[in-house]
Amino acid sequence: MRNPLVLLIACLAAGLAGCSSNPMIGPQSSAVTVSQSLPPPDQTGMALDLSNYRIGPLDVIRVEIFGAPELTREAEVDAAGNFSVPLAGPVQAAGRSPAELSDAIAERLRGRYLKSPQVSVNIVKAQSKTFTVDGAVRQPGNYAIVGKMTLQQAIATARGADEAANLNNVVIFRTVNNRKAAALYSLKAIRAGQLEDPQIYGNDIVVVGESAARKFLRDFGNMFPVLGQFVPVL
Repeated sequence: MRNPLVLLIACLAAGLAGCSSNPMIGPQSSAVTVSQSLPPPDQTGMALDLSNYRIGPLDVIRVEIFGAPELTREAEVDAAGNFSVPLAGPVQAAGRSPAELSDAIAERLRGRYLKSPQVSVNIVKAQSKTFTVDGAVRQPGNYAIVGKMTLQQAIATARGADEAANLNNVVIFRTVNNRKAAALYSLKAIRAGQLEDPQIYGNDIVVVGESAARKFLRDFGNMFPVLGQFVPVL
């Protein structure tokens, strides 16, 4: 008699094999103009968005500790991404949001110097524009563009694609000629040198699609860790 759990896995995997957990952009897309490649964005569309901003090198930030004005410091994040705070020393700032940096500084000060430090971090001057990475990546969020950045570098900034990613379904959204535009890219083909690695600009949104079958097998492996060792690579 066949194991009912094995039958369940086989049926669900077969049902998901031909499915995609997210829609593909194409001619039927009405909210954006779809093309095979994207020109640079409008200059007016490259304005800096500080919502969920992640601090970058050379940004000027202001750190204040409630009740300890002598510890206030306003300065530039150094080229290595560090910011020095009195008593706390150098703290990694690049790649963190202001809230995350506040928590990191408070942790450094807690106990040794202050009982319950309340730290605020504000962006005084952002040197870099930002882009957004969403979808099947390890750390979605808004990131600073420092210098020239490509699609591969943008996804690496978000700690890379996760195990459920569909690398043939990566979309860049951009404002071109006052209209929303989008293009579909294959990260696999880019990595293989078959396609050019496109440049990422300020306010771009990069979305890495998910494979429904990969997502199912990942989630199933989390539910049954022993069986998860035998999940096939799709």
